[in-house]
Amino acid sequence: MKSIIIGTAGHIDHGKTALVKALTGIDADRLEEEKRRGITIDLGFAHMDLPVPNGETLRLGFVDVPGHERFVRNMLAGVGGIDLVLLVIAADEAIMPQTREHFDILQLLGVQRGIAVLTKSDLVDAETLDVARLEVAEFLRGTFLDRGNVSEWIIAASSLSGAGLDALRRAVLATAAEVQPRDSLAMARLPIDRVFTMKGFGTVVTGTLVAGTIRPEDDLEVFPTGRRVRVRGVQVYGRSAAAALAGQRTALNLTGASVGDLSRGMTLAPPATFEGTRRVDVMLRLLPSAPRALKHRARVHFHSYTMESVAEVLLMPAGTAGAGQSSPNVVRLELPRGKESLARLKLPETALLLPGDRFIIRQFSPVVTIGGGVVLDAALIPRTSPDRKFLQILADGNPAQIVRARIERRGPIGISMAALVAETGWTKAVIETQLASALNAGIMIRAGEHFLAAEAIASLKSHVLDAITEFHKKNPLAGGMSREELREQVIAGAEAFNLVAAALAREKKIELTGDRVRLPGMGVVMSDEETQSKKTIEDAFAAAGLKVPALQEVLAGLKIDRARAQKIMTLLLRDKVLIKISDDLVFHRAALDGLRQLIKAHKTKSANIDVAHFKELIGVTRKYAIPLLEYLDRERVTRRVGDARQIL
Repeated sequence: MKSIIIGTAGHIDHGKTALVKALTGIDADRLEEEKRRGITIDLGFAHMDLPVPNGETLRLGFVDVPGHERFVRNMLAGVGGIDLVLLVIAADEAIMPQTREHFDILQLLGVQRGIAVLTKSDLVDAETLDVARLEVAEFLRGTFLDRGNVSEWIIAASSLSGAGLDALRRAVLATAAEVQPRDSLAMARLPIDRVFTMKGFGTVVTGTLVAGTIRPEDDLEVFPTGRRVRVRGVQVYGRSAAAALAGQRTALNLTGASVGDLSRGMTLAPPATFEGTRRVDVMLRLLPSAPRALKHRARVHFHSYTMESVAEVLLMPAGTAGAGQSSPNVVRLELPRGKESLARLKLPETALLLPGDRFIIRQFSPVVTIGGGVVLDAALIPRTSPDRKFLQILADGNPAQIVRARIERRGPIGISMAALVAETGWTKAVIETQLASALNAGIMIRAGEHFLAAEAIASLKSHVLDAITEFHKKNPLAGGMSREELREQVIAGAEAFNLVAAALAREKKIELTGDRVRLPGMGVVMSDEETQSKKTIEDAFAAAGLKVPALQEVLAGLKIDRARAQKIMTLLLRDKVLIKISDDLVFHRAALDGLRQLIKAHKTKSANIDVAHFKELIGVTRKYAIPLLEYLDRERVTRRVGDARQIL
């Protein structure tokens, strides 16, 4: 069964709520104050089913919005997820201020389908009705509601007499057939518009499911708080359901949160999938009707789906530098009325926003709608300025190019599949489909669950070779460079570095020995004097057993200078010929291996040994005994228990 969401829009007292009731039989005014004052204050909801000529049923969910200018913020919380709009205009008043503002909002939000309804047609004569229709037609000329034959897209109706309602239902069916179903296979997102407690159930939230599917027992994350909740039950249009699908009005009975933990403006999504953000890059359009040009760093009211916040607008001039470069001085930059620009919005608190999300901005004071746009990127790389080329690719909307651009901008760090899902809001299957041709062509490289651009790999190879070459020049006695030190120096992700290191090794351009990397033939090359010194150091510690001499005494007796002696010592320690167990004590590996065997043999006599017995067993003083016991503890040969050691 196809489901679509219909929103109302229009000036106060033009009959939006009455029209919804005439169509569905449901009074969308649910608040006592609304009934007492006779005006809609907050969002109202209704639903109905319409039979389709092919025998199927179309399920319609209605979001009825307030028309008073004081409640536009409530209106904005309801229209973000609609598929089709009924622009309601009273025949006896025609176009009014909130008609214009509401319609501006609809166009900024990218609504593509709708019907203009001339309500209260029974209150005017035929001539006045014709004049009203002509005025509405002129107002809507060239917009998404301009559909050619005026009689098909401007329907005169009376909620009181019922006149025109059948024609309106037919128009709704015809228009709904053009609406593409929302993606129920996408990652689920439910912007919350109501929170309440229901006796016998507990906490309940409602909203329009803008993407994905939610089922009972699903775990969800609340944005921006990060709280985890579980879905106890699902209702769709007031009835229990096995699942709520994208495009349906949805109610969820939740566990793990009270009414005080949730509020309108929060969003439910799969846990550990998305990241909240306080900065987004957007394409922003300022309405021609805005009071004035929008200045750089202006503060505005920001609305997206059900959330409302304050944002600072950072306009991007046409000459914005690439990512990582300094932006030009834009202190005097401003966006003229009726124009659009790339911009960065800074929010005071984190919010869940994804590419493609539409938003509205309203002037800070006095509060009027001045513009809106679409989110391009909500996963900004820290400490980089906007990259106009990258953002233009996102704005163009080609999915395959968008995925490639997101990989390319990460350079040698690469990006994981999980991060691509979080950045785009697309599923893993969609991303793999969009990447298939680039992977097959070798333009993109996959390393496990990470992706990199082939150009980044080629550049990284060059940087790795340059870094190792420079290392050998500065460290002729070193047997190679630490893999981790090298990776940090070239600023590469682990996946990219391992991929490049393996490739260079296969090409015989580098050699990998343990955790060291070196150029072929660039092992340690020593002079005869250095070779003899190395042997002298090793022999001194090998002959000493566990009663080793002081390190500085050994180095002082060499014929080479102190700097070279230290490098030779570093080589011996790196190759684990010698092992340093404290600042002052170095032992030959053979001596420590012999100590392990001695302790192991002692365990057959006793599972415990204290300091006194240890000194006696190996024939050393306390100066050596304590550091050696601490070494054995670290190596998990022994474990300290009080003043003694347990042999493991």
